[in-house]
Amino acid sequence: MNWIHRQICRSGWWRRYVERDLLPWVLQAVELGDKLLEVGPGPGLTTTILADRSNKLTALEIDPKLAQFLRSNANLSGVEVVEGDATAMPFAESSFASVLSFTMMHHIPSASLQDKMLTEAYRVLRPNGTFIGTDSIWSPIFGLAHFGDTMILINPDTFESRLSNAGFTEIEIEKRRKAFRFRARKPAIVVNPV
Repeated sequence: MNWIHRQICRSGWWRRYVERDLLPWVLQAVELGDKLLEVGPGPGLTTTILADRSNKLTALEIDPKLAQFLRSNANLSGVEVVEGDATAMPFAESSFASVLSFTMMHHIPSASLQDKMLTEAYRVLRPNGTFIGTDSIWSPIFGLAHFGDTMILINPDTFESRLSNAGFTEIEIEKRRKAFRFRARKPAIVVNPV
């Protein structure tokens, strides 16, 4: 992230938006389960809120400085912070009840790597687990905040097919003016009687 983007993500304005609007909208009527993975938490504003809603929260962060910042945050002492890449997650298959991603996928530098991240989210989810999140929709201010930064926007109108290609079912996508939210489920394993 560039300097402008880092300042915005640590601002009081962004914190209030995340706490009062974004997370209540994204997590509305969602059962998260007992073991959560947050992918790409950045400075941890969403992580702090999720930590209060979970018995076991793991945060996967690719940036070493941000991972260290998260580890040193006293409000996140119960969160396991793992430094790693969302396109090659260092977790066993079927490890988490929910995987969450908040406004970070546009930082993944190509559509093919974004799809790899979706496949990894599917792999580490338990059967019947949920992939939940949000990402941004283009606006002039959003573009300015990403000047010289990675910004590969996801088209919410075609995102359902990308989630489906990764294996997800029960896909829901809802758009607002500046963002979209999504929910998708890893199907339960059906065992045929012998």
